[in-house]
Amino acid sequence: MTETYDAVVLGVGGVGSAALYHLAARGLRVLGVDRFLPGHDRGSSHGQTRLIRQAYHEHPAYVPLVQRAYALWHELEQQSGRELYRPVGILEVGPEDGQVVPGVLASARQHNLQVEQLDAAERARRFPGFCIPPDFAAVFEANAGYLRVEDCIRSHVDQALLRGASLRIGGEVRSWKPHGDAIRLQLDDGEIDAARLIVTAGAWARDLLADVGVPLEVVRKPLYWFDAPEAVYGERPGGPGFIFETGEGNFYGFPFVAGQGLKCAEHTGGESVAVPLAVNRQPIADETARVQKFVARWLPQASTEPTNFAVCLYTLSPDRNFIVDRHPDNPHVCFAAGLSGHGFKFASVLGEVLADYATQGTSPLPVDFLSCRRFE
Repeated sequence: MTETYDAVVLGVGGVGSAALYHLAARGLRVLGVDRFLPGHDRGSSHGQTRLIRQAYHEHPAYVPLVQRAYALWHELEQQSGRELYRPVGILEVGPEDGQVVPGVLASARQHNLQVEQLDAAERARRFPGFCIPPDFAAVFEANAGYLRVEDCIRSHVDQALLRGASLRIGGEVRSWKPHGDAIRLQLDDGEIDAARLIVTAGAWARDLLADVGVPLEVVRKPLYWFDAPEAVYGERPGGPGFIFETGEGNFYGFPFVAGQGLKCAEHTGGESVAVPLAVNRQPIADETARVQKFVARWLPQASTEPTNFAVCLYTLSPDRNFIVDRHPDNPHVCFAAGLSGHGFKFASVLGEVLADYATQGTSPLPVDFLSCRRFE
């Protein structure tokens, strides 16, 4: 007998776990389907930490969404009893005529956000662990920090289960198709019917949403941890998260955390991946050398020998902005895809948007700029 649900969430990572929670909180009979347990390390939402910031250099239109995300992360902290957000601030550095610093300042002006512009003397005094050339600009956003990524996912799932949601872990979804007024999912161990389908499948969205007509590219992204003096780079002395736009690429990282180290990675670049499950999860010398060179140049008091390593996946949209929409040919399907390596901080609010789409057909939140219609 075919199981039936009000909604099925396909992919229970960052956004999928949030959608599962919001749908269950609205009283729907909802099922989350994933190959792996929540908080796994096979996709895009793992590796201990993700930056969250409001003065969004990518585009000012994201700011209202991330402000709503902050409120929802705070609510989830209250419900779960877990600390999910650490307000350590973010230092952002780059050329005065680059993309990062001018973008931060533009968002701050448009949305009246507090961002400090630091001259050479001030940044040397406050952030002595960073070597910033005098011809580079630097800004600091105090109302920023990082999220504990696996704990965020597990908290959303736990709260969803408390509200009656179900999980199915381990099965592969072969396909989905319209079936009367519902959607039928073909799994490797049976069929499921859902009145609504929410696709939040990360790197697997490329295949599951192929008929949307927007090309998605999956790339391999290595993450590194390094030893560093806690008195310089640790949270308690004021060690911030950081984003650097350099001539060699864009790099980001997190303050030193005891037992973990200082995490650093390159945001730009990435090796294209054909099959997400077959991605190479071993270090590649050229990639490692690029991050080591960045650490040596810009964080000179940190070690350049990695103490830990992981691989995650970016799913890139053509313009590197998210795609959040209802399926153009099927009103019973909605999705979030192509988060392009900067989406996790929005997971809480994107889950809310998808629950709006699934239950109301629209959302009061300002997400029209993320519609797939922009590619027509």
